Amino acid sequence: MTLTATGDGAVFDHPGLLYDSRAQYLSGVTTFVREATDAGDAVLVAVPPPNLDLLRGALADLADRIAFADMTVAGRNPGRIIPAVLLAFADAHPRRRVSIVGEPVWPGRTDLEYPACAAHEALINAVFATRDAAILCPYDTGALEPARVRDAWRTHPVMIVGGGRRPSPWYDDPYMTAAAFNQPLPKVPVTAATLAYRHATDLAAVRRFIAAETAGLDPDRGDDLLIAVNELAENTIAHTGAAGTVSVWTEAGRLVCQIDDHGYLADPLAGRVPPPADVEGGRGLILANRLCDLVRIHTGADGTSIRLHIDL
Repeated sequence: MTLTATGDGAVFDHPGLLYDSRAQYLSGVTTFVREATDAGDAVLVAVPPPNLDLLRGALADLADRIAFADMTVAGRNPGRIIPAVLLAFADAHPRRRVSIVGEPVWPGRTDLEYPACAAHEALINAVFATRDAAILCPYDTGALEPARVRDAWRTHPVMIVGGGRRPSPWYDDPYMTAAAFNQPLPKVPVTAATLAYRHATDLAAVRRFIAAETAGLDPDRGDDLLIAVNELAENTIAHTGAAGTVSVWTEAGRLVCQIDDHGYLADPLAGRVPPPADVEGGRGLILANRLCDLVRIHTGADGTSIRLHIDL
């Protein structure tokens, strides 16, 4: 079965479901959901359209016992899924086991988004290791690139293939697997507007810079980026003791902003697990993930680059 049990009786199950037809998808997902509702679990189904509509129809008799979410909206940014979808649902149902269908890797995911998706899938195993939960992740083997299906075997301890469960021989430590997707970002274009900052007194200049560079955006989206950049620039000043740089440019229908500094982001769960309410700080990346359409991070001995994307 490959389940993770803890001393308090909690059991975590994180299977990947491989499907190549509508019938396989419906069978695998509805069996999981019906077993969960029969057991009294709180159930969330977060998948992209048209699978969302397909499951709403197939599970119409359980509509009052299931929460549904469009993953292309709730999980548009893969870094948002753990804090704002999975943990939010689990925390909303304390003292109950939760069962979730989450489909974060769909055929429309771009190469730009995918490393964040794969890291997310790996880190679920660390975040939920001590929780009483089951998270089923479907993968469309007929439409996804073979490399992405192979990665599913690395990020899920058990796979469901042809209706049967089997332990994955390629599953590995979630932190090590996530680290493999800590990939260098493409170079900042030479045409990007840039601003250096070092001290808290520079933050006002950073905000003016972002406000000027987002002048043509919808005001709410411009404010989202300004808030995210201000939080991350504050992190540079508070934690690195050195200068940082913020760069802004447009590409392929997106406004892109990158924050570079000389710090090292040691915690792979930063931005994915909210700190306790009584702890100050630690919310900059959480906020950036919530406000931006995509957040890509590369960290290493030479420093950290955080790239924020806002869809135009």
